[in-house]
Amino acid sequence: NRTFLFCFVFFCFFAGKCVMAVKWRRWPGRLVYTMQDSPGQTRACHSGIVSAARDTLFPQSSSTVRPFSEIPGLWKNSLSNLYTFWKLDGFRNIHRIMVHNFNTFGPIYREKIGYYESVNIIKPEDAAILFKAEGHYPKRLRVEAWTSYRDYRNRKYGVLLKDGEDWRSNRVILNREVISPKVQGNFVPLLDEVGQDFVTRVHKKIERSGQNQWTTDLSHELFKYALESVSTVLYGERLGLLLDYIDPEVQHFIDCITLMFKSTCPMLYIPPSLLRRVGAKVWNDHVKAWDGIFNQADRCIQNIYRQLRKESGAQGKYPGVLASLLMLDRLSIEEIKASVTELMAGGVDTTSITLLWTLYELARHPDLQEELRAEVTAARTASQGDRLQMLKMVPLLKGALKETLRLHPVAVSLQRYIAEDIVIQNYHIPSGTLVQLGLYAMGRDHRIFPHPEQYLPSRWLPTESHYFRSLGFGFGPRQCLGRRIAETEMQLFLIHMLENFRIQKQRQVEVRSTFELILLPKKPILLTIKPLHSS
Repeated sequence: NRTFLFCFVFFCFFAGKCVMAVKWRRWPGRLVYTMQDSPGQTRACHSGIVSAARDTLFPQSSSTVRPFSEIPGLWKNSLSNLYTFWKLDGFRNIHRIMVHNFNTFGPIYREKIGYYESVNIIKPEDAAILFKAEGHYPKRLRVEAWTSYRDYRNRKYGVLLKDGEDWRSNRVILNREVISPKVQGNFVPLLDEVGQDFVTRVHKKIERSGQNQWTTDLSHELFKYALESVSTVLYGERLGLLLDYIDPEVQHFIDCITLMFKSTCPMLYIPPSLLRRVGAKVWNDHVKAWDGIFNQADRCIQNIYRQLRKESGAQGKYPGVLASLLMLDRLSIEEIKASVTELMAGGVDTTSITLLWTLYELARHPDLQEELRAEVTAARTASQGDRLQMLKMVPLLKGALKETLRLHPVAVSLQRYIAEDIVIQNYHIPSGTLVQLGLYAMGRDHRIFPHPEQYLPSRWLPTESHYFRSLGFGFGPRQCLGRRIAETEMQLFLIHMLENFRIQKQRQVEVRSTFELILLPKKPILLTIKPLHSS
């Protein structure tokens, strides 16, 4: 109930509690964790890339620098802003509100709602300045509900939730096993097998329909596909989610993941510590969900140890990220379990929703769908069916995923607490300020992307002109740790779908998005899937 929620927050504000500090500080961070957490470059290389892009492509104006207090925006009456935000149902519409604010105030604005304060930017050249100022240990907003559970159960934080030197030392080790370009070859055979099983499942659905087509909301099927994929890569074992019968133990794992996401959302608005003290059901559900998820990780670790003892060093197929980290023996078991579990949690809804939006756009653009199909067919012929080589020959398909993340980003914004004073749009911004880059707003700005309302994957083909415009996975040392897994998974999925099916849309009605932890379709997307040989 929005009225109850607002009254509750309003009371806490005047009571001098930290409710709003947690609520408004933490809430936007939910948008970011999924697609921003990893480097591949050294800090020097990262800074060089940023500096070159900023200084060469985006020269700064020499106008007099204006003080922080003169940044336009909504920051002088935080209570009034809070009430207006509540009235506009800003919790679900933050992405559209940011677009409105940029249109009203220009490319930079300052905002204060309750105790939450940030500076918001939209231009790619300003993003270059932001990332150069993120410091040696980039810091962003945490998922408060997740850290509260770990504190409650005395569990280790994974790399997603860590900061400082502890984050950096863990991150360097994980990068080599998860995001290095060299590891993609390990992931492809595992993910290709899952993709083939998804195709088999869709063919069965079509056959059972008796109509040579299958019309459905694919969101649940894509959720299972994404969970099966990420679990296979991380844990090295199949869950069997694409079978007609699902093992009760595996079903419990699915239920725990679903409950974890569901129970996280209410705690974006009310501090978990308060909910824990009053014994709220949502907190108890959250604890129950994470307990089940970590229990699954424990079972996987036990299975891996048994398998390693059985094989005693025999060389076989890639055993998964978890087994690789255990054999590497550079992190403690608890640290490995924490980071792998966070990777799994951040890699389900994010990829499944991106794939759903991509299929939606391909259904709306049948000519583009045929063009992509031709590219995939040519790549298969040229690579002689080698999937890893195929992935290097489908630039338009990769452009389609970039275009999806431009129009339908999982994250509304990327955030950093800057580690040094900076100047953006000739305004001074002091060190320690939270600065947000509006991804959704940037992707729909005609001054940055010509014809922003059009779905045009070809706009991404000339790569030299796209500095700091494609940031769906973040940038720099804290970009998405699961990026390599997610990109490989989504590219292989689209290859399989284009090789086997034609995707059509039921109605030509535009589907809008709503914010619920991540950006989701506001209503079900119904798609019709036909075998490729169907007329």
